[in-house]
Amino acid sequence: METAEATTTLANDVTLTPRAIEEVKSIIKEQSIPENYVLRIGVQGGGCSGFQYSLAFDETTNENDTQLEVDGIKVAVDYKSMLYMKGITLDFQDGLNGRGFVFNNPNATRTCGCGSSFSA
Repeated sequence: METAEATTTLANDVTLTPRAIEEVKSIIKEQSIPENYVLRIGVQGGGCSGFQYSLAFDETTNENDTQLEVDGIKVAVDYKSMLYMKGITLDFQDGLNGRGFVFNNPNATRTCGCGSSFSA
């Protein structure tokens, strides 16, 4: 679902909404994350549905990472994760149902109740 807000896409596969970008910048500032770190977005085995999302700051990148700088934020996704993340949107929500990053994955065939794991 597309919003009226502009979004930024990583290699035409991963989209960060303006709210997600704003929150990442806030975390970088509050936690004094060094400039050479990247925001690593990924998928790992686990969770109640088979896969779970990962989101962390990382000091290193690998040659097979997909990398992009989004509005001053360096972003990296490893090759294996990119296979499950084609078309995904990373958003940030702060509302009645909680506060946090939300992954909207069109490839997920099933998600769990907590919303942090999926199967594809």
